[in-house]
This record gives sequence, structure tokens and C-alpha cells, in this order.
Amino acid sequence: MKIVPAIPLLILASLLTVAQNTPRRTARRYVQGQTLISDECPAAQLTFSAAYRYIGTQIVSLYGNAEAEQHLFVRGPESGPVQRLYWVQFEHFFPTDRMTYEYENQRPVDINGFPFTYDVKSFRDYAYMQNEDSHSDGAAISRLLTLHHLAFPAKAARVRMVYLPTPDHRTELMIIYAEAVAENSSVPFKSAKDEGVLLNDAAPQAASELLASALAGLTLRKM
Repeated sequence: MKIVPAIPLLILASLLTVAQNTPRRTARRYVQGQTLISDECPAAQLTFSAAYRYIGTQIVSLYGNAEAEQHLFVRGPESGPVQRLYWVQFEHFFPTDRMTYEYENQRPVDINGFPFTYDVKSFRDYAYMQNEDSHSDGAAISRLLTLHHLAFPAKAARVRMVYLPTPDHRTELMIIYAEAVAENSSVPFKSAKDEGVLLNDAAPQAASELLASALAGLTLRKM
């Protein structure tokens, strides 16, 4: 029997762990015209209104625990804060951890046969909140915007919609619709820049209108 030294085995195990936790370099999903096509987890086509333009995609590692494939469609000027956006994120945990995706205070919404849950929040400074943690998925999206001379709107409201395509809840499709909020809007905000108001409770009518806007610009089809 050949005896393999323990140190090389430890190095090999470490290298395998690093490999498992290293994000892919190329996206699995792709865009044709206004349609984002996903062949798996879930198999779906997401078509966005012609008013939006596609900015691009990137793959990021989140805290060494998960990998996120991000896609971004925006509406608004060629530079500066966007007026509206769709941030689409296909995310899964690495095999080296046992975490699952769980969301509290989310409400159900069916999108063409896909059972999503959602919440609606407003933020006094949405850009500040997303950039507060430089390792977050929001900060990664902010950097993608910056590459195109764009930015998150400051005062904004967003609809976060989440679909868990696998029974183990270790994979998710997250769609965030966000739009700038006018200064004279009746949408409530907290005084702290990084704290959101749950509009489902605080302003149900505004939450309903924002959800309707999010769904109006998006068509989701099963493949």
C-alpha cells in the first residue's frame, strides 16, 4: 500500500474547495433582442419592454458562499442615475455550504405559472444603501452601472420578486424592479439613508401600483 503524505492531501482538499467556490467566467444565460434566455434553473424566457436597454451581465461571488449571475436592463439617460431598471439575478449556493434561501414577509404572486414571492420597499437613498456593503450583490450591480457611466437613482422604490426553482431552496431567480421617486411623491421614506419602508404595509396602494409597473414591463414564459 502506498502511503500518501498528509500535507499534499490537505493541499489537494484546499484546492478542490477553492475550485468549487470559484465563480464561472462566462454566463449560462444570454440575451437575444429584448429577451433574456435561461435554459435551466429555471428554464424560462424573460422579455423586457422596448423602453429598456440591455447593459450587460457579470458573475460574482457573494461572501464565498454563493455565485450570482447578474443581468441588467435600464431605462433613462445615457449617463447618470437611471429612471428605472430591471436587475435579474440567477443565484445558487456553492456545494461547500448547507445554506438555503428563505424570505420572510414576502407575499405570493403568480407570474405566468411561476410562483414568485415579493415585497415592495422605498429608500431615501437607494444608491447609498446598495453600496454600503462593498461585497454585496447590490454593490456589484452598482459597479456594472458605473462601467456604463450610470448609477442607481437616489430616492427610489423597488419591487423584489423571488422564485425558488428547486425543492431544496438552494437556487433562486431574483428580479428587482426599481424606479426613481419624485420629490413631491406621497411614497413614505425613513429618515435613515440605508433603511427601507415596507410599502406593502405602510402604503398598500403605492405597493400595488409599483408591482403593476414591474409586471407591465416584463413577460415571463416557460421553456
